[in-house]
Amino acid sequence: MMSFADNILAFYRSLALPGLPQGVEAMNPYQDATAYALSEQFYRMFYSDDKPRRIIMGINPGRFGGGLTGVPFTDPLKLEQRFGIKNDLKKKVELSADFIYTMIDAYGGPKKFYSRYYINSVSPLGFVKDGKNLNYYDIRELQEAIEPFVVDSIHRQLAFGIDRKAAYCLGEGKNFEYLDKLNRKHGFFKEVIPLSHPRFIMQYKRKHIPAYVADYLKKLK
Repeated sequence: MMSFADNILAFYRSLALPGLPQGVEAMNPYQDATAYALSEQFYRMFYSDDKPRRIIMGINPGRFGGGLTGVPFTDPLKLEQRFGIKNDLKKKVELSADFIYTMIDAYGGPKKFYSRYYINSVSPLGFVKDGKNLNYYDIRELQEAIEPFVVDSIHRQLAFGIDRKAAYCLGEGKNFEYLDKLNRKHGFFKEVIPLSHPRFIMQYKRKHIPAYVADYLKKLK
């Protein structure tokens, strides 16, 4: 029987995007041997079981977090310092990852948190244009082009053993609107619960981090 980790890793290794709009490139760390090896260490550390988990969905990976390490909202520095997963990647801190791990520590730590939750994104692969991060919804043609990929990816992840009573969406604006619309159409989850996006919190509401952490914990528990 495949473990949750086995399912995640098999899913990542098979990811491929359709044709993208001109000038848009996909980030697929799972095609890179180094990044895949790092993600494998992480997932086998926390997901080598068959427990059901609820899914938390961001927008799409960024260049300095999941787009580098293959682990959503986890930058190279956190992989090494927190989990002993050594790497030669540039140790640039990702703001969103800082908030996520502050929240995870408040929840009870990574072992407890990851035994109950699985983090990914509406698009499990990220995008860049002109050397900068791109959200899937920033370009209508991109959003339309990837929708079959997004729907297929969610269906495949549900088969891991995802608890379908609720999903959590990082982002209360466009990401939530899109995911909620897809959910109403396809019936993935009984409900989608929005959470403030970590980057928004870290850029604009840093003084209120404790209040946002408390809101996360209230909704997750």
